[in-house]
Amino acid sequence: MPAAFADDLAAFADVGWPAAELWLTKLEKHLESSSVESTRKLLQDRNLTPAAAAYQGGLLLSQGEHRRAHFDHFRHRLELFQGIGIPTMLVVADFAHRPDATALQRAVVSLAQAAQWAAGFDVRLALEFRGSDAFCTSLDTALGLVAQCGEPNVGVCLDLFHYYKGPSKPEDLAGLTRQTLAHVQLSDVAGVPRELMTDADRVLPGDGDFQFGPVVERLKAIGYDGYLSLEVTNPVLWEMKLTQVAELSLMALRRVVE
Repeated sequence: MPAAFADDLAAFADVGWPAAELWLTKLEKHLESSSVESTRKLLQDRNLTPAAAAYQGGLLLSQGEHRRAHFDHFRHRLELFQGIGIPTMLVVADFAHRPDATALQRAVVSLAQAAQWAAGFDVRLALEFRGSDAFCTSLDTALGLVAQCGEPNVGVCLDLFHYYKGPSKPEDLAGLTRQTLAHVQLSDVAGVPRELMTDADRVLPGDGDFQFGPVVERLKAIGYDGYLSLEVTNPVLWEMKLTQVAELSLMALRRVVE
């Protein structure tokens, strides 16, 4: 996380990553001194496809001035996605409390509206469930919100960390199709109870306790042809050389999916 955006891309490209999921705050920091055009060229020069970017919050339950501010920010980011050529935006449910039926309906309506805006920029939304939140903690709930939304450019983001941390169940994988699955993020955790897992506990795939087999089998069964992203937010790895982390990560990802 402490590394600069351009340094990240250089490390990814040097070890052979074909694509990258971008971190939006890093990208926006980079754009304070670089243009959208030069950033797109930087990716092209490195032969890196911008697969997706994370993440956008504040869209589903905010109201009044807060809602207007979040959607203004959202529109600005959609313009960035269009200019750079990023096809998928990760969206978090951002429920700060346990919502009632009215709040849930508002969330569905807001997700549909956000999807309609995104469609105008040729961007797909990937709704991420989070295992420690008050709502939208499971794959099943995220799939339900996507279905109620009814917009063709909305799917779920399957984050294996939140799949294991939260109340998701193996049978929830049956709800995944090529249409409902928009993005996949893989990581692992070793020796930490689910209730205590934090993002800092994430380790490279295959170095922990997660079972990748059933997930990979489901992806193959539905003919998933999207990206598999590695999301390991572990400060210990931040101390290592960027190219070393990138190389070890690519090897780990290939090992668990092949």
